[in-house]
Amino acid sequence: MEKIIYAILSDEINHGKLNAILSGIQGIAGTDLVAVSFDQITAIVSDIEKTDLVVNKANAIAFAQIIEILEKQYPLLPMRFGSIMESTDSILKMLEKNYSEFQNNLQKVENKSEFGLKIFCDAEKLKAELKSKSDAVSESQQKPVTESKDSVYREYINQKLKAHRLEEMLMGYVDSIIAEFTRFLVELEAVKKIKKMTTATTIIDAVFLLEKDKKPELIQAIEDLQRKYTGLNFILTGPWPAFSFVDITLK
Repeated sequence: MEKIIYAILSDEINHGKLNAILSGIQGIAGTDLVAVSFDQITAIVSDIEKTDLVVNKANAIAFAQIIEILEKQYPLLPMRFGSIMESTDSILKMLEKNYSEFQNNLQKVENKSEFGLKIFCDAEKLKAELKSKSDAVSESQQKPVTESKDSVYREYINQKLKAHRLEEMLMGYVDSIIAEFTRFLVELEAVKKIKKMTTATTIIDAVFLLEKDKKPELIQAIEDLQRKYTGLNFILTGPWPAFSFVDITLK
């Protein structure tokens, strides 16, 4: 029988407590959860037939919920949905080969949780505000093309210049928000990954790893930014298991 792996747990586990927790949780398709341990790390697994694993929303949610329950009790590395190995022996060999990497990553996420932040904007309103600022620039600073008598060509060049300036202003605006938020994350000693302009309305999409007891400070920082940037919508999610900060290439 093949095994699906949900998470890798940290060392010094109280196996009596762990078994009690596992006995109250069902794996995918109602199977029992069991612990497979090598030295000071443990994989949480259940039986699965690969051909029977249905990749759908319900199973993905059930998989994530198991990880979230375990994360409340133990430092862990969440595995991707559909992480399947042939047997308990193959899992033990995998744990042994990747032992040092698992240990390093477990130390990195110990007592920490992942949070997500998306910052949305009204794209048309923001562009209009930036355009207004751009239009306020003096004509002498803009230096439009004047040497050509072709008014169509001149208008085309001026429109391109305005669009370029607007794009620069937009990027500068986003960068200023990232810089301000990053200062908070540095103070909180958080690890961050930030993407900007992932869609026309999502100007910032970030995840960060933060000590669990600093959550109130994070919430306060987000609330302060929301009050300052009233035209934006800040959506904070978490805490989650550290899905975005597991850096392991299995051998």
